[in-house]
Amino acid sequence: MRIRWPRRVFAQVLTAQLAITTGVTVLATGLFLAPLGHALDDQAMRRALAIAQTAAADPDLVRDLEHTAPAARGPVQSSAERIRRATGALYVVVMDTRGVRWSHTNAAEIGHHVSTDPARTLAGQEVRQIDTGTLGRSARAKVPLRDGRGEIVGAVSVGIGYDSVHGLLLGAIPGLLRYAGAALAAGVLAAVGVARSLRRRTHGVATADISALLDEREAMLHGIREGVVAFDRRGRIRLVNDEAARLLGLTSDAAGRALDEVLPPGRTTDVLAGRVAGSDLLAVSGGRVLVANRVPTRDGGAVVTLRDRTELELLGRELDSTQGLLDALRAQDHEHANQLHTVRGLLELGRYDMAVEFVAEVASAHRASAEQIAERVHDPLLSALLVGKAAIAAERGVSLRISSATLLPDAVVDPRDLVTVLGNLIDNALDATAERRCAEPFVEVELRTEGSTAVVRVSDTGPGVPPGMRDRIFAEGWSTKSATVASRGRGIGLALVRRLAERYGGMARVTARAGGGAVFTVVLPEALDPALPASAAPRQLTATGESP
Repeated sequence: MRIRWPRRVFAQVLTAQLAITTGVTVLATGLFLAPLGHALDDQAMRRALAIAQTAAADPDLVRDLEHTAPAARGPVQSSAERIRRATGALYVVVMDTRGVRWSHTNAAEIGHHVSTDPARTLAGQEVRQIDTGTLGRSARAKVPLRDGRGEIVGAVSVGIGYDSVHGLLLGAIPGLLRYAGAALAAGVLAAVGVARSLRRRTHGVATADISALLDEREAMLHGIREGVVAFDRRGRIRLVNDEAARLLGLTSDAAGRALDEVLPPGRTTDVLAGRVAGSDLLAVSGGRVLVANRVPTRDGGAVVTLRDRTELELLGRELDSTQGLLDALRAQDHEHANQLHTVRGLLELGRYDMAVEFVAEVASAHRASAEQIAERVHDPLLSALLVGKAAIAAERGVSLRISSATLLPDAVVDPRDLVTVLGNLIDNALDATAERRCAEPFVEVELRTEGSTAVVRVSDTGPGVPPGMRDRIFAEGWSTKSATVASRGRGIGLALVRRLAERYGGMARVTARAGGGAVFTVVLPEALDPALPASAAPRQLTATGESP
């Protein structure tokens, strides 16, 4: 019958541990018994040697061996038997230099030659061995017998019955087995405890199922389009999937390291480390807007999920800009309707010359604004952005001015980055200017170059930024707007601006404007490519911001 291996983890662990514990116990018992047998043999031979040496040191035994004949009732036999009974030895045999016995436990053996070769002993060596003689197997020792002049006159052979040694070994086995049984029982109890603990932790899942679950987990973690980062109780990174590594810019060796070692200080690190409380927290990493949620685990660690909201944020801002343009166009539609009504009235009154002058004046005003932007900003995306923002600013009662120092050639490496920076700064300036009403509210834009470096400066007539908030205003999720407004995506624009500037190796800062308001300055090194041909002549844009 084939024995089936259990499928569940706890049963496999229990079976394996029982087998290992039993094997270790049997092996330890065998390893203990083997040296114990050798130790008992050595002890018996040492005892036989001590008895033989004591007997050989008796001068009466030497005198009797020299002056008497071997006999069953002779003095040598009497002395040997007395020593044997006193020590409990199996035999004490005294022999002469010819190897003839002068004493023996069996008196009939006296006068006969010994059963083993005594040459080594008669040559002066002491011998210890386990051997078989006429009385069976024994642990024996042979010592030369010397007279007063030191000459060898015989030898003494003492044997310890091997059955007694074997009996000692057998007598030690029951106690040893009791200890081994106790150790086995303790091992079984420990194995059962470990198996039950594993059963609780694995919920009774089979090994094959665990392997399948791990494979599925790996496929799921690295296949989903959300970033997942797991931390242990000490805050070290335990797991990072591919999307999280891409969003955070982590390398393959991030696992096992502390978060502060792989990410620079900032809000993103604070959010991932749990130092910022809340759900759906916004963070910016590498110019990308992330939504983070941190969930603690039972072992004291945590799992953080990251969603990339960059495209959604950009779409939202584009939608806001589009809505602003629609509002501006709607207002211009009313204005144009009034102007058309005026032209119609002049025509009906026959004031033809005055109607022509009125139309020329209105068209010139719009054309002048677009041409001023196009003459100074040669990149079409940026000039179109400024034309659109000018319309939005006009709708909100704010004048959008282009600084006289503005001059940007059509050599921008990535115009979209400058659109993001300039658009966010203008939106922020318009919001700030709307909060503080003054006689002539305006936002001034300056775009200039210093070699291959682009410098963007936007000033406004708003309330300004207090010195204590000038660093915090660039943090992700931080906004001076109300909670209702901030919840619609505020607190990200300026953070994106700073991250883009840092990505270029530049900087973003805010200072106070003389007369009230704020001045935001962004420096973008290497934003211009000297190899790109700058436009020789400025592009002419219509009032709507499109090339004619």
